[in-house]
Amino acid sequence: MSASLTPETFTAWDDPTAIVRLGHLEFVARTLVEGGMHGQHASPLKGTSVQFAEHRPYSPGDEVRHIDWRASGKTGRYFVKEFEEETNLRTYLIVDSSGSMGYGERTATKFEYARVLAAALGYLLTMQRDAVGLITFDHELRDRFEPSAHPKSFQQILSMLSGRTPGQETSLSKLFLNLLPTLKRRSLLILISDFFDSLESLKSVLQQVRKQQHDLLLIQVIAPEEEEFPFEKPTLFQDLEGTGRRVLVDPHRLRRVYLEQFQTFQQGLREGAANAGCDLIQLKTTDSFQETIGMHLRNRQRRTKWPT
Repeated sequence: MSASLTPETFTAWDDPTAIVRLGHLEFVARTLVEGGMHGQHASPLKGTSVQFAEHRPYSPGDEVRHIDWRASGKTGRYFVKEFEEETNLRTYLIVDSSGSMGYGERTATKFEYARVLAAALGYLLTMQRDAVGLITFDHELRDRFEPSAHPKSFQQILSMLSGRTPGQETSLSKLFLNLLPTLKRRSLLILISDFFDSLESLKSVLQQVRKQQHDLLLIQVIAPEEEEFPFEKPTLFQDLEGTGRRVLVDPHRLRRVYLEQFQTFQQGLREGAANAGCDLIQLKTTDSFQETIGMHLRNRQRRTKWPT
């Protein structure tokens, strides 16, 4: 990183595309949080107890002093002791890396925006010593890093986010059906996606998530063109989720039908989230990262009465 690249010298922190183009994911995440958000978050579930809670398999980066040598001696595998204050709030950042997330015409792509947002949220949680992990997916799970409060866990999250690129089609319902049985304790699930999938299947699985008492935050990221459909000339549209199919259309003939269907979809997503008791934040890739993080914090403080 250049020595001259500092928060003081970079003047476009309200421009998400300019931020994404920096490419320094750790620098961006730290600056976004420390520049305006640090100190506003307090965990709603974290207590003061340090009593032993359970064992979990050892992961690279865990502190050796937390290994239970007696349990490891009996099983031949390394296990780490977890304590109540380390495990009360477990957060999974779940990032959609399907093909449609690769779209970006005049701005950063949806995936680039989602990646920076996930990194910033991960850093925020890490600074609060909450256990944070990462999942990326398209039609199947691609990366999974279990929540950890270890300071080095943030570096692992950054590495996975940096190495992931948009892939194939989306399958949100399949993701949750495979994920839910593996969640043994109440968790905060932050899902960042464009949600371009079957709404009926998604609504059903959202209900299952809430029945298992997980806290769920949905963050929808779309491109401005998807909301506005500003195209004027005959335009070639390409399927980004696997088939590569291209269709040349007259936007004047398509605009009204498209906008009606898009608004119906957006309203359906809002209703599905509300019926499942989930928070939903709907964003465009032109929206300020800091305003987005601040809005998330204010919403959660109001809903859960977190102390400020």
